[in-house]
Amino acid sequence: MKLKSINPYTEEVNWTYDSLSFGECETLIENSRAAFSGWSSLSVEERTKYLVKAGEVLRQNTDIYSEVITKEMGKPIRQSRGEIEKCAWLCDYYAENADEFLKDELVDTGTEKSYVTFEPLGVILGIMPWNFPFWQVFRFAVPAICAGNVCLLKHASNVPRSALEIENVFLEAGIPEHVFRTLLIDSRTAMEIIEEDMVDGVSLTGSIGAGSEIGELAGGAIKPLVLELGGSDPFIVLEDADIEKAAQVAVKSRFLNTGQSCIAAKRFIVVEDVVADFIEAFKFNMQKMKIGNPMNEETDIGPIAKKEFVEGLEKCLKDARKKGAEPQAYGEEHQKGFFFRPTLIPAASTDMKVCNMEVFGPIAPIITIKDEEEAIKIANSTDFGLGAAVWSGDPERAQRLAKKIRAGFVTINGMVSSDPRLPFGGVKKSGIGRELSHYGLKEFVNIKTVVVNK
Repeated sequence: MKLKSINPYTEEVNWTYDSLSFGECETLIENSRAAFSGWSSLSVEERTKYLVKAGEVLRQNTDIYSEVITKEMGKPIRQSRGEIEKCAWLCDYYAENADEFLKDELVDTGTEKSYVTFEPLGVILGIMPWNFPFWQVFRFAVPAICAGNVCLLKHASNVPRSALEIENVFLEAGIPEHVFRTLLIDSRTAMEIIEEDMVDGVSLTGSIGAGSEIGELAGGAIKPLVLELGGSDPFIVLEDADIEKAAQVAVKSRFLNTGQSCIAAKRFIVVEDVVADFIEAFKFNMQKMKIGNPMNEETDIGPIAKKEFVEGLEKCLKDARKKGAEPQAYGEEHQKGFFFRPTLIPAASTDMKVCNMEVFGPIAPIITIKDEEEAIKIANSTDFGLGAAVWSGDPERAQRLAKKIRAGFVTINGMVSSDPRLPFGGVKKSGIGRELSHYGLKEFVNIKTVVVNK
């Protein structure tokens, strides 16, 4: 099987690679397991020194890596650079904090000594998506490597060059060979690796379908699992909110990465007293965005990552029209490239697909509600529970509402954004487990109790 990297803007092939056979994977995984012995024996302090170097490699090669991201999945080049910078920050954060996070925890039980220690599990397989091709991998791999594990990467099939460049980052940082390894394989081979009990843990970021399938395999093999499965994040605007600021942030949150983000605001739930003003301000900010060549420094909206994704978005709009919507598209039509014009649905209803599924593209439905009680009801009405935003001039009121929202992350008067210092993950069908912070660092460790008696 060939893995093709196709430029979503030019529709031309960037790179083509041969995928690995299962037998080749077996050899590489055996090498990774052998590397685990030496890597896990190092102190946390010794391991994190390599992360400092990895951050330096990322910063030194930001332009190279950013261009790869943009060519492979169409992200505007400014945002691609921001992604690389965030990966470097992640490396710095764990280099500075992992040693403290992983220290033994003493517990007074009346014995000579009782403590909890955190020991690595072994070989961890990461199955990662294309939308943030560097960041998603680094936020999985860096904590796992810090803890003493070794990592295998099965990346999305449309970003193979990103996958290989990530492996090179770790190698250039001096991390021993096979501590992090990219496997250019298809989904079937990845599932076979789990079925054959070749890894000690699995982390997947992807769709509910993929999560269910991988979760079943990992559960059958009794392997620890982290799932981040996307969301349909509500963005609640109450009558006492700063409407101009809310609309400005709403546009940024919805259209970042051309709307292809799991934590993008996807449902705008606005109190009827201010909905007209919010729509006007939203349109104003929406129309300022520049659409076009993602390699252009001025571009805000690039192409969608794949042609078939454009077709899926068109189906969402067709469903909305059938149910009474009048979508309003902005920007010029493009004859070439996988473009989808940013679209506002000013009077969306909760029975529309755009208000229930994870829409991965620049469509913004606005739902009008009467009060905060209805806002919470609609916010919690989907299968998802990843992120949410509440906008109000009364922070105490907003925090009371935040407690009622079933999500892993709620931001007040801002947009949801992952941060190395904070745990990230969802509830309901948005996933299992957490990434980032000290919580994510301990997902793939043996939390071992040791009791010493006199």
